[in-house]
Amino acid sequence: MPEDLFEKGKAIRADVLGQDYVDKAMATADEFGAPLQEIITSLVWGGVWARDGLDRKTRSLLNISMLASLGRMEELRIHLRGLLCNGCSKVEIRETLLQAAIYAGFPAAISGFRAAREIFAEKGED
Repeated sequence: MPEDLFEKGKAIRADVLGQDYVDKAMATADEFGAPLQEIITSLVWGGVWARDGLDRKTRSLLNISMLASLGRMEELRIHLRGLLCNGCSKVEIRETLLQAAIYAGFPAAISGFRAAREIFAEKGED
């Protein structure tokens, strides 16, 4: 991976998910998992997230919709925390999950709402 993509990705990832999250992900990447962290950081964050055309808030809202739709609750929680850190409102999160309900099904949205409530409580956003 080009080093500039990795460094750019690391900075964007920290902006969106928080420096603590990125530090922990990198610190816990052993020999087996380190290549995955490098690819995620370079291609996802340094490649796609760095592109013009969509702002980070829009990308984050799209992510929670897709992650809820796919039932990827662990990753959904990570991105929900990021949305709250980046100033996204509970209303925007709710509306995104309602949109997912229509196109991905109500079970996906119910799980997404449950995950969002957990993160709101964790962040003191009850």
